[in-house]
Amino acid sequence: MIRVEQLTKTYGPNRAVEGLNFHVDRGEVVGFLGPNGAGKSTTMRILCGALGATSGRATVDGHDVAERPGQVKRLIGYLPEVPPLYSEMVVRDFLSFAARLKGVASVGPSVEDVLARVGLSDVAGRLIGNLSKGYRQRVGIAQALVHRPAVLVLDEPTSGLDPAQRVEIRDLLRDLSAGDTTVILSTHVLAEVEAICSRAIVIHKGRIVSDDAMAARQAWQVRAIVARPDDALVARWLSLAGVWGVDDLGGGRFRIRAEGDVREVVAAAAAPSGLLELSREGSLEDVFLALTAEAA
Repeated sequence: MIRVEQLTKTYGPNRAVEGLNFHVDRGEVVGFLGPNGAGKSTTMRILCGALGATSGRATVDGHDVAERPGQVKRLIGYLPEVPPLYSEMVVRDFLSFAARLKGVASVGPSVEDVLARVGLSDVAGRLIGNLSKGYRQRVGIAQALVHRPAVLVLDEPTSGLDPAQRVEIRDLLRDLSAGDTTVILSTHVLAEVEAICSRAIVIHKGRIVSDDAMAARQAWQVRAIVARPDDALVARWLSLAGVWGVDDLGGGRFRIRAEGDVREVVAAAAAPSGLLELSREGSLEDVFLALTAEAA
């Protein structure tokens, strides 16, 4: 769905991104990670046709972003880090305006649908300027969704939301991806990547330092301490779905490597051996810090 080849953007002597190569398949939800100034927002703006590349090529559904920006923009819903809102407009009117700009045929039904999906129906008649930051962020997400795009490019979509609202937006993104919507998500909240994304691309100083599904798998390492360790315990853990490795650290201490959150089943399997402690280690945050430190 999205293909980037040798993408480079320079500002005078400074290179914001340099030689990026990656692809995103249809229906995939990809986390785009990196420290501030890494080049994430620049890359996203190029993909959306809001910024020209210095060299290289980017395509969306086969359409070259530089050669056919209008077609690409019809395919993409974009939420920048600062949502493009008009504070003096009513929410419903703003979304109707955005729908007309995007060429939506049935503006009214499309607006009512997106209001419900993003949880804005109760504030649809209020001025945007009078909303809380969290609700303004929702309006920004709604304008990105109002034309039912094939691709969503979201730069910090849950910024300013409370924990309950974050969960709602995560659930919305999961539902969208299940319907073949392709999502690129940039965020500093690494727990969101673990919860939503099937793959993580880590960028540092304009270069990709990691691009695979291993980040999510490396993120789940569970440390267990048991009173009565034996080979049968290790065998029970290895028989669990998702567990792909067990390291014996000695003294009744073990590290269990898995492809997802297996803490509940790991604890149940360890109970006959006298489970004393269970904790998570090696989070995505650890992986991210290690990758960016190595690149630096």
